[in-house]
Amino acid sequence: MADLTIEAMGARGEGIARGDGAPVYVPYALPGERVRADVKGDRGRLADVVGASPDRVSPECAHFGSCGGCLLQHWSQLPYAQWKRQLVVEALSRKGLTEIEVAPLVDAHGAGRRRVTLTVARGKAGFSAHRSHDHVPVITCPVLVPQLAQAPKIATALVQALGLKKPQRVYLLASDTGLDCELVGVDDPELDARVRIADIAEEYGLARVTASGDMLIERGRPALDVDGATVTPPPGGFAQATAAGEQALASIVVPALAGHAVVADLFCGWGAFGLRLAKASRVLAVDSDKPAIAALETAARGATGLKPLVARTHDLMRDPLTAPELKGITGAVFDPPRAGAGAQAAELAAAGNIQKVVGVSCDAATFARDASVLVQGGFTLERVVPVDQFRYSAHVEMVGIFSR
Repeated sequence: MADLTIEAMGARGEGIARGDGAPVYVPYALPGERVRADVKGDRGRLADVVGASPDRVSPECAHFGSCGGCLLQHWSQLPYAQWKRQLVVEALSRKGLTEIEVAPLVDAHGAGRRRVTLTVARGKAGFSAHRSHDHVPVITCPVLVPQLAQAPKIATALVQALGLKKPQRVYLLASDTGLDCELVGVDDPELDARVRIADIAEEYGLARVTASGDMLIERGRPALDVDGATVTPPPGGFAQATAAGEQALASIVVPALAGHAVVADLFCGWGAFGLRLAKASRVLAVDSDKPAIAALETAARGATGLKPLVARTHDLMRDPLTAPELKGITGAVFDPPRAGAGAQAAELAAAGNIQKVVGVSCDAATFARDASVLVQGGFTLERVVPVDQFRYSAHVEMVGIFSR
């Protein structure tokens, strides 16, 4: 057991101390605290807080400390927000982008997270422990929207209906018309299991249950409102973590591209930005996810008051749109997976007709890399806005506005 003083908060939400000259990472400890920890290598397991930080607060969840989903419920709001903003500042600085306006953190938790993936193991739904595959059952999760209050019960019931003994993941999305449930990696359940799942859907009022994308039961079509357009998301499809987060991001993206007659929405998904942009601009929307593109096309056809929106299925990671393919487009937004959009950023920089780019990212390091590519290609990074829709975690969303 070692006595440690926590000097800073690390990028992964763990306290950093010095042990024999090397860093020791201690989850659930705060800067300035004196703690006792069981140290193995560079990892410390918190045993006791000898001298607590004045910024330590009581966590709101009974599972805090065992469930790895939230690491920072014990930290007061101001230093937490400052730390999250600093993650973005430091990532930009490492790429030489030091004179950039980084706005204060935008709190976009709203009513809570509207999507969750639970693992059901040994008859109980839960999450993994921090930095571990150990299963931690949960009864409730306070960061979820009220619609998902019974998510652990629902996930457990669905897996029991399948009769599966091995761990099984269940994805749930709180749509505007009810819960959408996807049984991840489950192929062709037997008829008896389908009947039991239909009964569960009725009991809990589920809108839709699918298995590996195949329909098992649809009591009502899941729907998400996108500024007047209605999207039916594909089973298990990506959605911004919170509705407030989607709105916060869109409130930056859409005004930044105002005045551009034709814009590109790259890595568009089912059109959280593209459908909004189409109210004032013609839109080319591109993504590799075929079901998402199909959902976007259906939503665009059903909406009124939109300018032409062309949706294409194309793998931008392997084959980014080139400068000639971007001809006639003057503004663009990209919102790639965590790996970033380095190759596409280079093509945007090479397209002289592109005058405004908005970059959206959930990873500060790859965002900074892509920003550096655009800046080296002649763009100016005007400002960056960090957005927090992953409350109590080390994840932070950000939006950067580039112009030339």
